[in-house]
Amino acid sequence: MSIAFLISLGGFLLLGAIGMPIAIAALAGAIAYMFMSGQDVGLVAEQALNGLFNSYVLLAVPLFILAANFMNAGTISDRLLNFCIAIVGRFRGGLAHVNVLASVIFSGMSGSAIADAAGIGRVIIELMTRNNRYPGGYAAALTAASSVIGPIIPPSIPMILYALISGSSIGYLFLAGIVPGLFMALVLMILNVIVAHKRDFKRDEVVPLRDIPRLTLRAFPALMLPVILLYGIYGGVTTPTEAAAIAAIYALILAALFYRSVSWRDFYKLVLDGAKSTSVVGLIIASALVLNYLVASENLPSIVADSLSSTDMSPLAFMLLINVIILALGCLFDATTLLLIVVPLFLPTASMLGIDLVHFGVVITINIMIGLITPPYGVLLFVLNGVTGIPLRDIIREIWPFVFALLGALLVLVFIPDMVLWLPRMFGYAG
Repeated sequence: MSIAFLISLGGFLLLGAIGMPIAIAALAGAIAYMFMSGQDVGLVAEQALNGLFNSYVLLAVPLFILAANFMNAGTISDRLLNFCIAIVGRFRGGLAHVNVLASVIFSGMSGSAIADAAGIGRVIIELMTRNNRYPGGYAAALTAASSVIGPIIPPSIPMILYALISGSSIGYLFLAGIVPGLFMALVLMILNVIVAHKRDFKRDEVVPLRDIPRLTLRAFPALMLPVILLYGIYGGVTTPTEAAAIAAIYALILAALFYRSVSWRDFYKLVLDGAKSTSVVGLIIASALVLNYLVASENLPSIVADSLSSTDMSPLAFMLLINVIILALGCLFDATTLLLIVVPLFLPTASMLGIDLVHFGVVITINIMIGLITPPYGVLLFVLNGVTGIPLRDIIREIWPFVFALLGALLVLVFIPDMVLWLPRMFGYAG
């Protein structure tokens, strides 16, 4: 690596460490690199704009953000929540199971862990902590852990970004996330059963069986969104980006016309919030694309690939090593930064070792999502602390069993690739 790159990288890390937004820190480091290497500073803007405007797939990101905002509005999340309570609320620790099931259902609409936690997750925490039925820290920790499922079950914004850097099919990545996402939900539910019996959580109010058809019917239109989305993509009717547009329109029709829970003023606010979220994500993506240009200029992917290949490392050992590295970095950096800047360094080596890039992408995405709940800088912990007021120390004290449970699920997926690739292969994936 050149001195210019080392200085720009050091500047980027220093600025990020003192609290500057990651995107701004990355752009500042890139500009410093251009000055020191004698290149045109205008290349920073050129690389950012070309990367954003030449990638059709990135259009799906703001559309899925909009769809999540519309689904979070009004009574839609309440109807979904009542449906989940009717299905699994009758068991010991029932509302905790509702928490996980709601995340599974809502993950088919949002594609974002933060949207899941701050939206329907906040409502469930209020239910769980009412009348001291569950400790606040436990409710928030479980919500954070279940929100991790959001970007694994399609649609998934992180997987769209991974497709951008790896060239993998978004459709097959989405398919590959379904079984792992359900497996993670099962692991969390099993852990909750153990904790509920150990700590003697009381049974929640049981919804009579005769009410289940009515509650299912009320939630049915919202439950159809993931079905429409998946059929559009895997039925060959739409591209993933077109499916994202359909999801946003369908969610808006449900919220505004069918359920009549969104007014014109609400619509304006939801679109504005979507634009703000998109601008933040877009700025991070733009800065990451610029840093990727710097990394390519320094030929770092090839250097990393050569150094790892010279160690005669097996594919399994490589997967385990990269997961340890990503997990450690996930405690410090946000998911988008890791996906767009760090992960590309390891893709050439993964390909050279014969690791399937769809399997690699799903495993890495899960790893990065676990980083969102790992102290000291787990973003979801701070989000839930902010929206609920539950002390951060209480959440951190309760989060560790869920972190270890999800890490155990991740190890199973690393050692058994067929759990990830079985469903894509059913739809013609040759990997």
